[in-house]
Order: sequence, then structure tokens, then C-alpha cells
Amino acid sequence: MAMDETGGMTATSLLWLRRDLRRRDHPALLAAREAAGDAGVAVAFVIDPQLWEHCGPVRRRWLAETLRATNETYDGRLVIRVGDPRTVIPRLAAEIGAASVHVTRETTPFGVRRDAETARMLADDDIAWVETGTPYAIGPGVVRNGSGDPYKVFTPFARAWREHGWPEPALNPRALDLLDVDSDATVAKLLDEAIAHELEDDLPEAGEAAALKRWREFLERVGDYGTDRDLPAKDGTSKLSPYLKLGVLHPRTLLADLAGLGNRRDKDGAETFETELAWREFYADVLHHQPDSAWHDLRGSLGRMAYDRPDDTVDAWRSGMTGFPIVDAGMRQLLQTGWMHNRVRMITASFLTKDLHIWWPIGARHFLDHLIDGDVASNNHGWQWVAGTGTDASPYFRVFNPVTQGLKFDPSGDYVRRWVPELAHLAGKAAHEPWKHADGYAHDYPEPVVDHADERREALSRYEAATR
Repeated sequence: MAMDETGGMTATSLLWLRRDLRRRDHPALLAAREAAGDAGVAVAFVIDPQLWEHCGPVRRRWLAETLRATNETYDGRLVIRVGDPRTVIPRLAAEIGAASVHVTRETTPFGVRRDAETARMLADDDIAWVETGTPYAIGPGVVRNGSGDPYKVFTPFARAWREHGWPEPALNPRALDLLDVDSDATVAKLLDEAIAHELEDDLPEAGEAAALKRWREFLERVGDYGTDRDLPAKDGTSKLSPYLKLGVLHPRTLLADLAGLGNRRDKDGAETFETELAWREFYADVLHHQPDSAWHDLRGSLGRMAYDRPDDTVDAWRSGMTGFPIVDAGMRQLLQTGWMHNRVRMITASFLTKDLHIWWPIGARHFLDHLIDGDVASNNHGWQWVAGTGTDASPYFRVFNPVTQGLKFDPSGDYVRRWVPELAHLAGKAAHEPWKHADGYAHDYPEPVVDHADERREALSRYEAATR
């Protein structure tokens, strides 16, 4: 215990990091600092084996590198423990004599259940549970229509979201007295093993400073975002999603910078980027109001859709061996780098659900296992948008043609040649249609596993039957 400035007694506080691995613009950190006074703050992260073991190797490496960078951000005093957070956090709080545990409020179904149980455990020891802030610009559940109901369609939600507005970035706390508490003895080896996994391409540089640098670089070309963001061969997106996933940057920080842009061209690109942030917030809001939509069809009217059981074609999809170049390029990029261009995510998702007739959670689970930006709200509702069971009003007829999509968005063929070396000998757009060239299969690239035209007709027939 320590005395505060008014002579009252203060006690240490514990900040439990989850999707907020940063030090700037961090309301929960400010709250922990104020609660502790001069008694000191411990900052902790818990590696939950239940989640860690489900992660693919690239996703584990990204988290490990981010934790190492976060430790540096907190002056080498990030406490990392391994185990079930519902027991680890109360134990750690008792160990350091904390009077309060501080978190950023969680709204995912899993996070809400975990936090409720943890708070009950802490209450048994008279330790306060304090939720401050949100991973979003506006917390899920706040934006509602005139009747007080949640929005079910994106466009009116985005309009109301902008009209509501969001707070300015939180101030950085005055000098922190960080407690020096040991991490688990197994942590160093666990992180070392994850980071040792070799990759085809380097991951983004981890940490808050690297994220802010990437953001500043993107702002210099944000005016081109509206046209370049759909071209997978070009560095036309922000690639900030892996940082946003772990809360290394807060969206409120980005929105404040976008509001300060001057010229008209930059503002047009900034508005498009802001809309992408709004999609992220919309899907979080939908999940908050309908937790079952994480793994079940949002549109119950399509609950009678006929799907096929996974077979060898699904394995071909997972490994990038379907014989459709743009699909295979995307799936290989995912496995090798833990990331996939958003346009290609839609193409590969459409192929699984509408060419192979597989229920979308099969694909959503695969993506979440491997994506370093895998977020259950954005990922799973994005899959439902493509599959036709989500928030889009009438999407049943949208079936992406993987060949024409490739020709339109990768006209040079550079993206396909980068990730499918068996087609590197085909120049230009020829890489998208190897069957049209005598030497198209010279390097053992597989032939298409299905006929797209036939499967499109089959998909539409199944949707029609389900909606009757």
C-alpha cells in the first residue's frame, strides 16, 4: 500500500492486455495508472493454450513478435503468463496485491464469457474489475437507429456512425511506475519457437512504432487508395489490419489523422479508407447484438441451403491446388504469409461456398487459423456476406467468376506468377488461363477441379430451392 497525494491509501493495479497491445491512446492504461497512484502498475498478457494451439504457425509467430515488441514498449516489464486467464489473472492480482484489474471492454462472445467469469473470481477476493474503452472507435451496441434498435444493413449504420462521432485519442499517461514481475519460465522458449518458424515472405515489422511508421507511409499515398485497393499485385492497401487486430493501433488514432488531411484528392481516398473502418465497426456491432452469428447463418431463411460434405476438392482449396490461378495464388499467400488481399479473400470465399458448395464456417475456420489479422467479427461476417447468409439484402445471385475476377484485378498476371511459380512462364494475362496455351501445364500445375459455369448454375439452383 502507498499514500496518494491527499494522504489516502493506494494499492497496485493490474492492466490485463488483450486486443490492446500498445501504450499510446490507451484509456484502460490511464485508468490503471490513476487507480494505482504511486503504488505502481503491472501490465500483463496471458497466452491461453486453448487459443494458441488453434493458431497456425504464422499467426503464432506474429503474436510472439508483437509480444516481444510490446515488452520493449513497456520498458521490458510486460508480464507474460501461460494458462487459462480466468485463473491466471486472479492469481497474478493476488500475487502483486492489486486492488483492481483493468481491461479494455471486450464484446466478442468468447471474450464476454471469459471476462464475466474472471470478474466473478476477482470479486471473491474483493478485487475490482474495471472496463475502460473499446477496441473500436465507437463501442459495439452504441450506434442505434431512431427506434433504438441496432442496424442490420451497413449503409445506414455507416451514416449514423459518422454522425455519432468518436472521442479524440486518449492522452498518454504521465510517467508510469511499472512493477517488475516475473513472466512464466516457459514463455521465452514458447516465443522463441514461434518466431523460429521460417516464412516465404517476412512478416510486417511488429510493434507500435512500426505500426505508426506504416500508417504515416500510407497517408502519403492515401489519395490513391480508392483505385489501388482492389489490385492484389500492388501495394495499394494500408496493411494495417494485423496491427488493428491486436490493438497495436487504435482506430480512433487513425480517424483523427484522416480528419486532418488537407487536399481534396487525399480526402477522397481518406473517405474510402474510413468506410473500410466503418465495415469493421459494423461487423463488431452485428456480432455484439447477435452472438450466434459468429458461427451460424445470420439469415435464417437460408438455413435450408444444401451443402456438400468436405472432400478432396476442399483440401485442394486449402493448399492452393484448385487449378484456378487467382484462387490458388490467394490460398498460397495465406499459408505462407498469414495474410491475403481483401479482393482475393472474396474470390476464394466465393469459390469454396458457390463452386464447391461448402458451408462457409469451414472456410472461416481455416482463415482464422492462419490470418494474422483474423478477427472473428470481420472474418466470419465477411464470409457470410460472400456466402449470401449475412447482412447483404439480396446476395444469392452474386457468384464470383474466378477467371474474370483474375483478369480484371490482376491484368498483368503478376500476382498469380508471384504465388504460383508453376505459371511463371506464362506472360501477362495468360497466367490466368493456362488451359488456353500449349505449354500452360508444362510445370505440373493442376487442371481445374470443377467447371465454374456448371457449379454457378448449381449454386443458383440451391439458393432458389432454399428461399422458396
